Amino acid sequence: MEATAELADSSLGEQLRSACRTAVGDSLRSITYFTPDAYEQVYLRSDLEADADLAGFVELESHGFRTHTAYRGSELGDYRYTIRSFENGYVTRVTVGDHGVFVTTDGLTMRRSEDVAEALESVLS
Repeated sequence: MEATAELADSSLGEQLRSACRTAVGDSLRSITYFTPDAYEQVYLRSDLEADADLAGFVELESHGFRTHTAYRGSELGDYRYTIRSFENGYVTRVTVGDHGVFVTTDGLTMRRSEDVAEALESVLS
């Protein structure tokens, strides 16, 4: 998995930023767009440093491509997205087809986390 500049065209990057900012406002920390082979951070809040191990995050979050088939036929219904809770915030991952996005946010309610996931699903579809 490698970092790639310009993986997401500028229109897609702007749509992702707009959808996330609308859903979670100033709680948005970062947005990373990814495919099975590459990734690009399309947003990083100005008060944060760009020193996170994005390759490690992307490697873990790319498992989302397999999650759709792993849960197929579940009585819970179709898999939609993943929200991970951490001491200082959340990671929300959405995958649609052969591309996905994960966003990091400050502490949010579950409803706002769902809002950002649904907004990302809409953009990626």
